[in-house]
Amino acid sequence: MNRRNFVIEAAVAGIAGGLMLAGCTTTSGSGDSAQTDASKRQAIDASVDGTLSRLFSTVQGSHELAAKAQGILVFPDVKKAAFIVGAAYGEGALRVGGATVGYYSTAAASFGFQAGAQSTAIIFMFMTRDKLDSFRNAAGWSVGGDAAVSVIKVGANGTIDSTSASSQVVALVLTNTGLMADASLNGTKVTRMNL
Repeated sequence: MNRRNFVIEAAVAGIAGGLMLAGCTTTSGSGDSAQTDASKRQAIDASVDGTLSRLFSTVQGSHELAAKAQGILVFPDVKKAAFIVGAAYGEGALRVGGATVGYYSTAAASFGFQAGAQSTAIIFMFMTRDKLDSFRNAAGWSVGGDAAVSVIKVGANGTIDSTSASSQVVALVLTNTGLMADASLNGTKVTRMNL
């Protein structure tokens, strides 16, 4: 029993240490080269455009919901990996009035039995100016801590469920097959990148 606990604790410590080290090296722009930062911004913007196009073409009612939003924060490729301890990381952009106004990273951790890896897109929509301004003025932001976020679900008719779209901040978790129905974003942290 002691050997099993040691192996589990060592695996957890190794994964957590690796994720923290990776997070320290990738959460902000390096600032080493304006050209490198410019190409990274360009790549993020292109991915955001593609993600929004995919969202609007696959989820009925999403374009109308986005038109009502004061700002849209898009993380096109959030990579999730797990073995006992799970972690996710992605980079994205905040759009206000259709234009990018900042670049952000997101990170989350989860605990419990889990295994595997996947990639999803996470889209936060700030439905009120107050919530958008609070987000933009904060040094860091977390789901559940700084804001209550309602995860959008698709109703039986194939369109966005209006009861899940009534919060001041809503989120959509997009997979290759459409919206993820059972997503939980509590504890997800968002940090401004220096790009």
